[in-house]
Amino acid sequence: MAAKKSFVKDYMTANVISVSPDTPTDEVIDLMKKSRHNSYPVVENDKLVGMITSFDVVSKDWADYVRGMMSTKLVVANENLSINDASRVMFRRGISRMPVVDETGRLVGIITNTDMVRSHIERSTPNKVEYFKNTMEQLYGIKTTLRRMKVPTEKLRPTQDRVYADELEGRTYELKMGLAEPAIVVKTGDRWILVDGHHRAVASAKMGCETVDSYVVDLGRDIKLGLEKTADKAGIKKFEDIKIIDDDKHPLIAITESIQDSEARGE
Repeated sequence: MAAKKSFVKDYMTANVISVSPDTPTDEVIDLMKKSRHNSYPVVENDKLVGMITSFDVVSKDWADYVRGMMSTKLVVANENLSINDASRVMFRRGISRMPVVDETGRLVGIITNTDMVRSHIERSTPNKVEYFKNTMEQLYGIKTTLRRMKVPTEKLRPTQDRVYADELEGRTYELKMGLAEPAIVVKTGDRWILVDGHHRAVASAKMGCETVDSYVVDLGRDIKLGLEKTADKAGIKKFEDIKIIDDDKHPLIAITESIQDSEARGE
């Protein structure tokens, strides 16, 4: 059985302390001292309208009420966003706490770096690899071997015809920080077929990395995979053949901007 995909709602803190735009700033400071939290979402008419942080308090001109000091341009997560997508944006943006909203913009939780660490400890990449390995064995009636190794980047055969610029940016950051998870590769005959992790692999190639950290499922014989046949038809043989899509925004950023646009229109 394939590993279950995790979402922000699976790891967020649901019972969140919030303040309103009309909360006195002094009260927020007292709240920060007592709770030891350095930021609070600001809610008005059940909708998230801003965040007030300790940085706002010490760096901005003083205002008696939260309305005059809160930040209104936010990066937020929809509760149904995948935990991996949310974590990549948090790492790239340097965000430690991110408000979580539903489709109407109502605050439903907070996701933090600690939640991300917990989710990544529990993430199912090894289970996904094992599932794929078992599938190959059942499909072709063979016994495979699995090992984790550094595969030369130049030997990898991609099977995906496109990657997204926003995702590529995230994987590049992860690679620089040592946070990228391994790709999944099938060794069939003398070929190394990239099954999962195209953004990671393309980022590695663009960075000039000589190898890609991978889980390698060795079939022990030469079998032409369906993925290879599809890639052949699409003319995808090397990373340069993959199209980089830069006109589609990451779903998290799109959600954020749609909320801001709605506020500007007074919806």
